[in-house]
Amino acid sequence: MNLYQQKWLNILQNANLPGWDIKPLDDGIYVEMPHVTDLKLIRDILPETLAALSLDIEVPKSRLKFHFHNGYENFEYILNPKDVDLNKE
Repeated sequence: MNLYQQKWLNILQNANLPGWDIKPLDDGIYVEMPHVTDLKLIRDILPETLAALSLDIEVPKSRLKFHFHNGYENFEYILNPKDVDLNKE
């Protein structure tokens, strides 16, 4: 696990999100939310939320993939994507 990933884990695990299971995954962070969580809402506000939370991270940024699940649906979000991530069709 790299230092950037560890900083994000610390922030998310200390964010007091009842019922959320947040743990490291090979290339990022896995987030399991309660079944009633609206993933569309999470996906819509995620960029602004992560930007606000990242203000406390003072280590070099690296690519980090978030894997979000609510028991029924899932989506992935890549923070600091590389060219290969941006050129997928």
